[in-house]
Amino acid sequence: MAVKIRLLRMGKIRNPQYRIVVADSRTKRDGRAIEFVGVYQPKEDPSVIEVKSERVQYWLSVGAQPSEAVQRLLELTGDWQKFKGLPAPPPLKVAAERADRKAAYEAEAKAAAGVADTPAPAKKAAKAQAPAAEAEAPKAEEQTGAESGEQA
Repeated sequence: MAVKIRLLRMGKIRNPQYRIVVADSRTKRDGRAIEFVGVYQPKEDPSVIEVKSERVQYWLSVGAQPSEAVQRLLELTGDWQKFKGLPAPPPLKVAAERADRKAAYEAEAKAAAGVADTPAPAKKAAKAQAPAAEAEAPKAEEQTGAESGEQA
């Protein structure tokens, strides 16, 4: 039986997502697989490539042939070089850490409630100080007039 390591398509129209599978070469593209050994999501930035390295090494050692697309993916992850005894490739790009949405929500809730002392942006701080200064100026004029005994 000829065994291939190839891609099984999943996902929606215009949003392809693939599983890397080990399957009999005679089965359909999306047919029954012997084993699932990885995931490939090309639309993500950077693309998601997750491979079970031990299982891929095993299947390559017993004679499974990767398709051209899977061979390129294995070259990116370094599994193909490990199998062939070649030097390792440069590391893959990794997506940046996503902001913790719960922490951001709690910070905004505290700021809205006035519990936390959060620094106001420069424009808002300048606007908040300007009306306060204008409100104090007329009071000062009224006090000086009352102290001198003049009537308006």
